[in-house]
Amino acid sequence: MKTLLTGSEGLVGSTIDAQVRVCGRKPPLPGYKEYGRRWVDLRIPKDTLSLFHETKPTHVIHCAARVGGLAANINHMGEFFYDNMMINLNVLEAARRAKVKKVVSFMSTCIFPDDVEYPITEDKLHLGEPHPSNYGYSYAKRMVEVQSRAYNEQYGISVSGSDVTFNTNYITVAPTNIYGPKDNFELENSHVLPALIHKCYLAKKHNTPFVVWGSGKPLREFIYSEDVGELTQILLEEYGESSPVILSTSEEHSIRDIVIAIADAVDFQGHIIYDDTKPDGQYRKPTCNDKLMSIVPGYKFTPLEEGIQKTVDWFIENYENCRK
Repeated sequence: MKTLLTGSEGLVGSTIDAQVRVCGRKPPLPGYKEYGRRWVDLRIPKDTLSLFHETKPTHVIHCAARVGGLAANINHMGEFFYDNMMINLNVLEAARRAKVKKVVSFMSTCIFPDDVEYPITEDKLHLGEPHPSNYGYSYAKRMVEVQSRAYNEQYGISVSGSDVTFNTNYITVAPTNIYGPKDNFELENSHVLPALIHKCYLAKKHNTPFVVWGSGKPLREFIYSEDVGELTQILLEEYGESSPVILSTSEEHSIRDIVIAIADAVDFQGHIIYDDTKPDGQYRKPTCNDKLMSIVPGYKFTPLEEGIQKTVDWFIENYENCRK
């Protein structure tokens, strides 16, 4: 097995081992492994094709994406759609041409319909419109499942007698909110948990209130990045079906719970303000992880408080050089 990993310097990619590591961000942050790293703009078809033909992978873990939090999605809807569509189209087509046996592509639970019966399960992916706050990103990420399914149908499955063989097995995973070390901690363009960590850190440093967007009431599910990396490698090696898998703990936490856990981890003793003039986004989107747990029964997820403490400790230790 020779694995090519896209988005190798990102939150999930940094937890996964692979022979060929691909990212599109320069310059690299200090401390990352140099071995196997390539800098490729996956939005460009010819560059993506060249990468696959030169490296000849047999398996691919596709984490690369343009991602961001609520504000970034609202303000850059078209860019998020275009960039993610181009990245996904190019990677899967290059994988097909290079005769890659298996691809695991990342989606996100924000791609599921806004108006859907809870809990969210894999079979509800295309039953309605995603939330309007991030529909550009959501539709682009939905399409990687459509492309994977279409490629499996046309190119991937051969039938001989009663035997079914996957010549190419392109699958998708949909993690809930991932967090952990090496995240993007930008105040305006990152996801909710890393943005809150950065805000809390600055509030403590400058002795100012810790201001949180929205009411703090919305509920979210979070999963630690190292858990996602471990689960992805298990699915790459052991999962034989082609239908999507939700990566989730199925435990909901309010934004207020997250804020309190972050304040404790940072040791912030100041005033916390919830600015309810700012949007909350989707109120809740609980998932069912029954399918995942049938594949990895008894898997022990990193507890939220432990994961937040590890993330805060890494952020403070690497403050000068991390993405912020």
